[in-house]
Amino acid sequence: MAEPMLATHGLTRDFRGFRAVDGVDLAVAPGTVHALVGPNGAGKTTLFNLLTGFLKPSGGRIEVAGRDITGLPPERIAARGVARSFQITSLFPMLTAREHVELALQGRGRLGWRFWRSAKLLDRYRGRADELLAMVGLDGLAEVPSDALPYGRKRALELALALALEPDVLLLDEPTAGMGMEDVDRTVELVDRVRAGRTVVLVEHNMSVVGRLADRVTVLQAGRVLAEGPYDEVRADERVVTAYLGAADAAG
Repeated sequence: MAEPMLATHGLTRDFRGFRAVDGVDLAVAPGTVHALVGPNGAGKTTLFNLLTGFLKPSGGRIEVAGRDITGLPPERIAARGVARSFQITSLFPMLTAREHVELALQGRGRLGWRFWRSAKLLDRYRGRADELLAMVGLDGLAEVPSDALPYGRKRALELALALALEPDVLLLDEPTAGMGMEDVDRTVELVDRVRAGRTVVLVEHNMSVVGRLADRVTVLQAGRVLAEGPYDEVRADERVVTAYLGAADAAG
């Protein structure tokens, strides 16, 4: 088996006596889509925050391509090739879609996050910004302020921002949350398109989306791994049916 692109070993996080993540061992194979599922409170978002440095673990180890990143701050983890989207959109209302991506490209370059930059400096990123917008289906909306974008398109813009970091590992937190069916289908197609050449880890409640995208699924319960395997195998696991999916969802 190839070395995992992303791995955790006995990963633990405590909050004032409450153990939100409890000894999680995770191995994400390179070039795959790996889904984390479970009900609210299962520890999925806490695990994401540990993987990306927004929280420090109470115990255990995190590795990216065999390199220990445990306890590193978010910017250093991002520099190791890990990018994430968040469950709640966080964009600048008055900046256009293109300006968002130009700033993201500038941020990973030697100029850093300089908001007093001149338009001339940002022009060097225009071509790549337009390529990324086209990749996520926003090529016709480059000049639209983010506040005027429909919700599903805002999530697409956030994906473009993550892709601007040229990550090897892309973490997506509830990428279809709050979307109608049309936007869900568009997002699934988008993730399937941008997965080429990278490893994707996603938290997702919509099991139809998980079934369409995931090569492997890890089910969490109370911060622990309950089951893991291919989607069809996991959805047939009686423990998972009983604890999370319910008979109707498992049969659907």
